[in-house]
Amino acid sequence: MIMLWAVVAGLAVGVLSGVIGIAGGTILVPILFYAFKMNQRLAQGTTIAVLLPPTGLLAFLQYYKAGNADLKLGLLLALGIFIGGYFGGGWAQKIPDVVLRKIFAVVLAATALEMFFHK
Repeated sequence: MIMLWAVVAGLAVGVLSGVIGIAGGTILVPILFYAFKMNQRLAQGTTIAVLLPPTGLLAFLQYYKAGNADLKLGLLLALGIFIGGYFGGGWAQKIPDVVLRKIFAVVLAATALEMFFHK
């Protein structure tokens, strides 16, 4: 079941990343923290696994060696992000610029507030 949720989460991150153009980590780290019950470091390390090509290989290796990255989950999320990014990017072309900017701002603000006030 976790495999299905990983792909679904990846799809959601891919769509949002495609629609509002933000890095997946901005959305993915909170998803891993809340939905997958990871600690912050494990969530960040797993997110870097998703970003391996082209940006995170060396950072991921450091997290992985320290036991703070879930490679299997990271790869499943990457699959969902790959597919979701395609659809999100297409949908973004149909959303008016001002609406897109507001969606982006709301996602960032909601994520920041939730993470700041979470105990």
